[in-house]
Amino acid sequence: MPQHAPVRTSPLRALVIDDHPLFCDALTLTLKSVADISRIDTADLLKTALARLEEAGMPDLIVLDLNLPDVNGLDGLLRLRSAAPGVPVVVVSSMADNRMISHALRAGAAGFVPKYSQREVFRTAIDTILSGGTYTPESYVEIDSPRNDGSDALARLASLTNQQGRILQLICEGKLNKQIAYDLSIAETTVKAHVTAIMRKLGVQSRTQAVLIAQEASFARVLPNTV
Repeated sequence: MPQHAPVRTSPLRALVIDDHPLFCDALTLTLKSVADISRIDTADLLKTALARLEEAGMPDLIVLDLNLPDVNGLDGLLRLRSAAPGVPVVVVSSMADNRMISHALRAGAAGFVPKYSQREVFRTAIDTILSGGTYTPESYVEIDSPRNDGSDALARLASLTNQQGRILQLICEGKLNKQIAYDLSIAETTVKAHVTAIMRKLGVQSRTQAVLIAQEASFARVLPNTV
């Protein structure tokens, strides 16, 4: 039976995250025309989006482009899921092969829409997601990936809190605890506690192993092989 969206007593809000201004504007117009969304905020970077979430509260929907300047692989999606755990995130991307869609869904996306889909596709996707469902393109075929394809890494990374995700990203950049503490304006002892928690959640014994787990979720591991 078809799903029906719950009755809402307040206007819908959405957050669109894309670093291409023209597409961001076009997507904003599309969302307003296909769904009852009265307010749409935009961000061109993940860090800007996370700041918006802290300042303006949680929207009803997040629309995310995977290929942002300050994002490596699927970590942007993972950090958004951690920062806004109750908000559905729909990925809108030009990288729409079956493997990428599968990994995005395993990382917590509520749906995946190829970037240059027709307006009616967006209408169906938004209706489905706001009704509590999961949307995938008609051409999508779920793939059974081998155990070492990064799926397990995605599951473990998804368990990190937003702050832990930020710290892991800085670890991947080669920063020491003292530098991380300075960048995040927190005590070094707090960083150490987070690093311990990160390694426990990832099931590793060292920072180097944690970095390797993060790298398993990079685009290079989820895109199909090319020749």
